[in-house]
Amino acid sequence: MAVKSVALVAHDNKKRELVDWVSENRTRFASLRLYASGTTGRLLKEDLGRDDIVCLLSGPLGGDQQIGAKIAEGEIDLLVFFWDPLEPQPHDPDIKALLRIAALWNIPVACNRATAEFILTSAYMTDDQHQPKKPDFSSYTGRPVN
Repeated sequence: MAVKSVALVAHDNKKRELVDWVSENRTRFASLRLYASGTTGRLLKEDLGRDDIVCLLSGPLGGDQQIGAKIAEGEIDLLVFFWDPLEPQPHDPDIKALLRIAALWNIPVACNRATAEFILTSAYMTDDQHQPKKPDFSSYTGRPVN
């Protein structure tokens, strides 16, 4: 069975909400490979007692870019990013770049709890046969798709 990988990111005012949501769904997350940016990852490790969460840099220090790279490399199946629409973010260009990469590579993105719940409980999360269609950029790059 292929293990799905989920990237978890949250702005400061949304970290507690994300950690609580993951904790409430710990059974569903038990079989998933988890990646998280900086502080969010540390909080998740403490709350879940899981040492296998891959913690990247804090978002403003490059964590958003690291997750974007993992999406482009095909390592991430779902991005859960609880962002704060009421608080301006100094690293907004990085956030936009991460969301752009997720859209470019056809990765599902949940930006709030309701969407995250829909995706997490979807049959596609446990269906090994379903693989989202990866875009073909060969006409853009001039190289065949790998």
